[in-house]
Amino acid sequence: MRRYPINTEFSARLLWLVPLGLILVACAAKPVFDTAGINQSLTVNQVQQDSGHQGDTVLWGGLILGIENLHDSTRLEVMAYPLDASQSPQLDEELLGRFMLLERGFLEPVTYAEGRRITVVGKLAGQHRGKVGDSEYIYPLVHSEQLKLWSEGEPVRTFFHIGIGLQF
Repeated sequence: MRRYPINTEFSARLLWLVPLGLILVACAAKPVFDTAGINQSLTVNQVQQDSGHQGDTVLWGGLILGIENLHDSTRLEVMAYPLDASQSPQLDEELLGRFMLLERGFLEPVTYAEGRRITVVGKLAGQHRGKVGDSEYIYPLVHSEQLKLWSEGEPVRTFFHIGIGLQF
């Protein structure tokens, strides 16, 4: 019986590929929300200019600018930013405008404080007229269906990664 020598250099290199592959897979960002049925082409500026999108479902996110508890709901003013692959607002990207978010029930102002990042899936419900300083402003109004308040400890994902992600 003939034995073949083991190439230890090749085996050592192969052993490094397994952990490297696992690290690359771990870097793949998984979205928070299912995007089925969401009109991903609608932007805050488009809806601000054209109120004919009432009833469309959007996925938007940004930075909370203010909160107001009403009789049976809470209204949040949000500065919109582009979302990354995990649907987290990218605060180092270009501003997309402002929108109002309406959530049924009470949201604690300490928790949903100014400066926190938020992502929402919701239906467009027309426009809300308000002011930014002394200027009149037309806010697209989103009735929240799903809400994600990003924890303050979660990093803002501004990195670039290469990897293959598997989801089951």
